[in-house]
Amino acid sequence: MNLDEQENCDVCEQPDREMTEQERCTRLRDEVRDLAANILELKGVYANRENEFDGQTSEMVANVMLAYRHMEDARMRIGKVMQQMQGGVSIFDKK
Repeated sequence: MNLDEQENCDVCEQPDREMTEQERCTRLRDEVRDLAANILELKGVYANRENEFDGQTSEMVANVMLAYRHMEDARMRIGKVMQQMQGGVSIFDKK
């Protein structure tokens, strides 16, 4: 998805209208979440294959986890952008 191009809104009830910035961020967060899940699957792929990778499995798993944490951080940062669009109020502050 190219963020410079306005896309039609396929996540709302009016598919012919353009996406709002909030909807665009929501879509990006969803895509990052899905990518993070795919990255995490690699952990299971490499975790039990020590003999195939000459003792490098623990390093591979550590890097998979680091990549996963970066995706979680990116998702949180996009959420912070959304928070600032709404005046900087955290949803956790509402009780």
